[in-house]
Amino acid sequence: MFKIDELLKATKGKLIGGPRNYRITALSIDSRVIKKHEAFIAIRGNNFDGHDFIDEAIEKGASCIIKEIGSKECKSSSVPFIEVKNTVKALGDIARFQRQKFNIPVIAVTGSNGKTTVKEMIAWVLSKKFNVLKNEGTKNNQIGLPLTLLKLKSKHDAVVLEVGTNHFGEVQYLTEICLPNIGVITNIGPSHLEFLHNLKGVLNEKYKLIENLKSPYIAILNADDGLLRRKVVKRIRKPFTLGFGIKNKADFSATVDKIYGGGLEFLVNLQHKFILKTLGCHNIYNALVAVTLGRIFSMEYKEIALRLASFEFPAGRLKLIRLDKIKFIDDTYNSNPLSLKQALDVLGRFNTYGRKILVMGDMLELGSRKSAFHFQAGRQAAKICDALITVGKLSKLAADAARECGFDIRNIFTCESCRDAQDILFNKISPREDDIVLVKGSRAMKMEEIFKDR
Repeated sequence: MFKIDELLKATKGKLIGGPRNYRITALSIDSRVIKKHEAFIAIRGNNFDGHDFIDEAIEKGASCIIKEIGSKECKSSSVPFIEVKNTVKALGDIARFQRQKFNIPVIAVTGSNGKTTVKEMIAWVLSKKFNVLKNEGTKNNQIGLPLTLLKLKSKHDAVVLEVGTNHFGEVQYLTEICLPNIGVITNIGPSHLEFLHNLKGVLNEKYKLIENLKSPYIAILNADDGLLRRKVVKRIRKPFTLGFGIKNKADFSATVDKIYGGGLEFLVNLQHKFILKTLGCHNIYNALVAVTLGRIFSMEYKEIALRLASFEFPAGRLKLIRLDKIKFIDDTYNSNPLSLKQALDVLGRFNTYGRKILVMGDMLELGSRKSAFHFQAGRQAAKICDALITVGKLSKLAADAARECGFDIRNIFTCESCRDAQDILFNKISPREDDIVLVKGSRAMKMEEIFKDR
């Protein structure tokens, strides 16, 4: 619930029309679903301009309009109009205003891989005892994160937010909106190098989360990550830093105990048994973050273990699925060199009498090293796979690398689209029940289309 004066204070905007005594129940950026007594924020997007839908929002009952200076005039003046320099920034300003109303812990998660899974795991564990607000899906940017915070109510005990970035300055901007007390960095890997340049750039951008924490300033970092480990071992007083890992000494360490079809077991600090329904050992790192947060929130190891044992991993993240009796590893959500290596490791460990097939889409936003990364991926695939289908111009380089490694050219196929790849997979390679098919690519490649209409 907002008063008009509160919106003006938060945005430093100017009231240019309509009464001041309205009360706003919520905010919306979508005129199609706006409800009575909500404020409509006109956002300029890549494919649309919210200012074109102001009249529609008013017709549907919007009780306030927040628009940019210089935007076109609208027909109605019956509701309050607030004018701001930038509506995206105004959305963030209002979200920060809302966050500051509540003295509850905010946990923010960033990193090159695993952000969404870690966020979901933390929320799943803590929700056993607490009312937790979290981003829906991967709404982790300058629109999605503020919209999540605007749902914050007095019933909530904690907030868990995924913080995304692909340009310098975005983590700091989002951190200044959500004002987190606890910051998590899952790892530092070669992602978004087109804009962040190199691993040092990735580290500098991600670490802005830790540098901008609020009291009690708790950082949770991957002690096995070469760049983050330096931050762990320093043990500076502020922020208070906790490490998690498998290979190196850490506050929360794991030892893999057993791997079996569709799951694995591991011990935390050599004594507490945990089970995960996953194919990927790298998910132990994600689980260790949830364990760390559970302990910070005074939960017992046993109740944390019970929660994680029932955790369902998000769609498109190393999910074992069956279509027409064929086994697929669905890892279609996204791809970069580190996550592709992890997925290939899973494929390599998979016990089957049949063939191991990789359907690989382009890895995007890798900057000047994009060719080298795809060539390297082809070499990795050649050691593991029996058949390779590539989708996209960059992934064709992986096919070339596999061919150079001596891979049977009769089992290499290059495609321009997922539909072509689907046709080759089901009509030429014709996977059987004993085969296992890994499907992976960057989000923009829409590799999930491989499964459509099957």
